[in-house]
Amino acid sequence: MGAVALGASLLLAGCGQESEAEAPAPRPVRVVTVEKGAGGQAASFTGEVQAQDEAALAFRVSGRMIERSANVGDQVAAGQVVARLDPQNALNALRSAQAALAAAESQLVTAANTFERQERLLGNGFTTQANHDAARSALQAAQSGVDDAEAQLKIAQDNVSYTDLVADAAGTVTARGGEPGEVVQAGQMILQLARQGGRDAVFDVPANMLRAAPADPVITVSLSDDPKVTATGRVREVAPQADPVTRTFRVRVGLDNPPAAMRLGSTVIGRVELAGAAAIELPASALTAVNDRPAVWVFDPATQTVALRNIEVRRFSQASVTVESGLSPGEVVVSAGVQALHPGQKVRLLGAGS
Repeated sequence: MGAVALGASLLLAGCGQESEAEAPAPRPVRVVTVEKGAGGQAASFTGEVQAQDEAALAFRVSGRMIERSANVGDQVAAGQVVARLDPQNALNALRSAQAALAAAESQLVTAANTFERQERLLGNGFTTQANHDAARSALQAAQSGVDDAEAQLKIAQDNVSYTDLVADAAGTVTARGGEPGEVVQAGQMILQLARQGGRDAVFDVPANMLRAAPADPVITVSLSDDPKVTATGRVREVAPQADPVTRTFRVRVGLDNPPAAMRLGSTVIGRVELAGAAAIELPASALTAVNDRPAVWVFDPATQTVALRNIEVRRFSQASVTVESGLSPGEVVVSAGVQALHPGQKVRLLGAGS
């Protein structure tokens, strides 16, 4: 009997040791506590200061340019002559038009006298109706000749005046397209004029950034070489089509009272807060996957176990992941050792952070 009792005791002891071996110790893990961030991210773009209103100054007639009195960077006044063409051909055409008008007026006087004489003769019965009608037709033709000569004279006078290129508004010369001595064509840009008035900060923005931007955002603009010089503005114009090469959209931001240091052509940086719900940031090491979808291990303080949960990711980098949805503030997420876990596994927290 004693031997039987001893054997039973040894058997029970062995079963107890086997039961203890089947219950592994909780796995130590590091965790972070979920906290909601400040919302959408900020985006920045490099651009250039341009005038809101620019015009290409060009001659309305062709000719050889003999003078250009304004250069890039010069300030010009409204009505100022900034370039001249050789007027000789235009003056010759003017003199020819004046002579043609004088001849036409002489013909008109002769035709008028002839018609008056035919009127008197017809009244006294000393001429025929055909002669009278011919005199009337000659008078009408002479009047048409005068009208045409006057129109040609006006064109010749205008062409003489067009040999002077006049600034239509005050502004700054930003480019030139012709040099004295060159034969320029009508409509060819001679000077590019940035008219006085508003200034824009012009940026090339990707389509996804345009979609993420809030409605009517306030843009902070600063000089790239002196960030202390700043101004604010709002979007004034967005190009309807993307650039075929860069696939970006040209955006013009109207600047509110820009400082004098923000000169035309200055390189600037624009910053804007993009729209988006408040974001949750986690270490990249917390991310795993289930069914080809991103997921994290969530710790349950009541049971001291972990459960796998799918999440939606907004952004991912080597250091961090921004969670769009799937987690709530206050929840605890495993941040290290995620590959060795299984659902319902007991864990022991090594440390918590945020």
